[in-house]
Amino acid sequence: MNKVHVLSTIQKQKLVAVIRTDSQEQAIKVADACIDGGIYTLEFTFSIPNVEEVIRTMTEKYQDNKQVIVGAGTVLEAYAAREAITAGAAFVVAPSFDQETAKLCNFYQVPYMPGCVTVSEIKQAMEAGADVVKLFPSHTLRPSFVKAVQAPLPQTNLMPTGGVNLDNLREWLDAGAVAVGIGGNLVAPAKTGEYDKITALARQYVDEVKEVIE
Repeated sequence: MNKVHVLSTIQKQKLVAVIRTDSQEQAIKVADACIDGGIYTLEFTFSIPNVEEVIRTMTEKYQDNKQVIVGAGTVLEAYAAREAITAGAAFVVAPSFDQETAKLCNFYQVPYMPGCVTVSEIKQAMEAGADVVKLFPSHTLRPSFVKAVQAPLPQTNLMPTGGVNLDNLREWLDAGAVAVGIGGNLVAPAKTGEYDKITALARQYVDEVKEVIE
């Protein structure tokens, strides 16, 4: 998938579902529930058993829907990044920055979104070609941090992840976040098989985003 399309779609949609489950089947059901609720950017973490198969399945399943963007998360090194990209991942997310992973993603023209929490880390990631920097864990920061970083570095695209919820989503977006990653509270109902609740939550997030950007 074209890198420009991936980045522009994420920027437009504002929401990235971080899917971390105990099985492939559960991950696919969560993803389908998110899509039904209007969240189309899906990050499947490498903690899911054989996550490459999930990425491949979802990429093929929604190949005709250009709104659906399938990516990989918790990518710790270049080998895992290549496995994800080969399976069809359109973007790669990590909890921390890794130079070799950045090089590989740049080579394949796949957006790399490493986790950073200081200005020095953010600068290093940007110098290595990161188009979006994941603020992680964002629950240790405040939305005002986005504005503080963008004052000296206005070209920075920041995506807070870890602690973003319906109560603070508007604050992060108003502060200038290009998008947000939503994980635990969105995916939690999967543990009891209540996928309809995931769809309902996804719709609430989508509605909140619409109110912010309109």
